[in-house]
Amino acid sequence: MALPETLGVFLKGIALGFSIAAPVGPIGVLVIRRSMARGFCAGLASGLGAASADAVYGTIAAAGLTLVADFLVRQSFWMGLLGGTFLVFLGMQIFFSRPADPNAQPDQGSPGGDYLSTFLLTLSNPMTIIAFVAILGSVGAVGSGEFRLGAFLLVMGVFSGSALWWLALSALVGFLRARLTSQTLLWVNRAAGLVIFAFAVAILWRLFFR
Repeated sequence: MALPETLGVFLKGIALGFSIAAPVGPIGVLVIRRSMARGFCAGLASGLGAASADAVYGTIAAAGLTLVADFLVRQSFWMGLLGGTFLVFLGMQIFFSRPADPNAQPDQGSPGGDYLSTFLLTLSNPMTIIAFVAILGSVGAVGSGEFRLGAFLLVMGVFSGSALWWLALSALVGFLRARLTSQTLLWVNRAAGLVIFAFAVAILWRLFFR
């Protein structure tokens, strides 16, 4: 693969990464809330967890590991149930939590815990792999178990684009954090908790009533 073609595939992956990460879902709400509550590092660690999970599913799709992909899709009910239930408790915990003083030095908590929680939450939606198969197939990057350099460059680009989005979002929200009052942060907690809870209910509803 020539250098211009390699760069083009990588840049296409970055654009895809932005488009995958940018829509506001439960992970986006969680990253925004953690950035407001605990600062830039907590939000970035959370976003990188989601980007890493996307990279895992993208790699499986790119490698053509159909047995693994099929297994994950077959387990989608139980993984969705686990993820949805966790989001229910997470939404309630955020809704009832009291915000810290926005002018105080934020408690960074555990970046490892922030990373792992969003990594597992994103992995709990194995249907993501179907999206990656469609994306990679549309650019001719998926082979039946055969290594495709273009596919893995695309996956690297997706991770990079997603990580850049979470970096920008965490930095922006962390910057705005010091300009918010405690009362505003309290309402942010209420709104974030309700939105995450609503996403959880929607996930569980689809599981049982689709």
